[in-house]
Amino acid sequence: MIVVIGSINMDLVLRVPRMPLPGETLTGGAFRTIPGGKGANQAVACARLSGKVAAGGQQVAMVGCVGDDAFGATLRAALVGDGIIDSHITTLPGVASGIASILVDDNGQNSIVIAGGANDLLSPAHIDAAKELIEQADIVVLQLETPMATVVHAIRLARLLGKTVVLNPAPAASLPEGVLELVDYLIPNEIEAAMLAGVSPDGADVQALAVALQKLGSDNVIITLGSKGVHAALYGGDFTFPAEVVQAVDTTAAGDTFIGGFVAGLASGMDEADAIQQGQRAAAWSVTKPGAQTSIPHLHELF
Repeated sequence: MIVVIGSINMDLVLRVPRMPLPGETLTGGAFRTIPGGKGANQAVACARLSGKVAAGGQQVAMVGCVGDDAFGATLRAALVGDGIIDSHITTLPGVASGIASILVDDNGQNSIVIAGGANDLLSPAHIDAAKELIEQADIVVLQLETPMATVVHAIRLARLLGKTVVLNPAPAASLPEGVLELVDYLIPNEIEAAMLAGVSPDGADVQALAVALQKLGSDNVIITLGSKGVHAALYGGDFTFPAEVVQAVDTTAAGDTFIGGFVAGLASGMDEADAIQQGQRAAAWSVTKPGAQTSIPHLHELF
């Protein structure tokens, strides 16, 4: 089983010809509400790319919070519809669900502002309540769209229980000392990697970034580079994986899709290289489609 701990958002997506200038009012295009949130996206990607949904299995569980509003009900239903176990998704009374306001331009690039809502109230107590669920997991996946204290508590619990821990340090933030020593696979993008390494992202050498992050404690560092592919500094050596060439429509959730494909691959018994390539193939497919969870492929669509 894969347990994903993290954020659940409703994405408010607006197409724009270009990003507006400060103070400018710009006429946009189509508007959609699409289930998202880094945690939920990664859970959906794990479920769809494991092939278990089609087989009727429930092999992915989500730990997170939603509000007692219409968005919260819709978000839970969407996760359950993808076969994700929702027993530890908590509905908080009197609280709004998290939302992300997303502008997507004609080049497929996005700009995102998040209001955490219920995600900001995911607490260590929620993690402790899910201990029995986490005990059943093989892999535990986390991000940084929920409180840092909760993320650290969850990492420590997962490690104590002997689970493989995957951390996507996004949005970029500093981590408490010693946390990376508890992470089996650290998966940042270039900006996040540079922040964790304490250097400027401008002109940073990706191989040097990976070495610096390994020295901070994580044995395996996988840096996603968008159209430039992936650099993986693994326990068994350093590897570069070129990206598939596609015409990007919307890059929202591409990183989450990569992580889901990679984790699903590991959980199914793939070696790291094959799991990375599955994640890349899924991410390339996703950027050709609009939206977050609407762009995440099922396993059969990749072949």
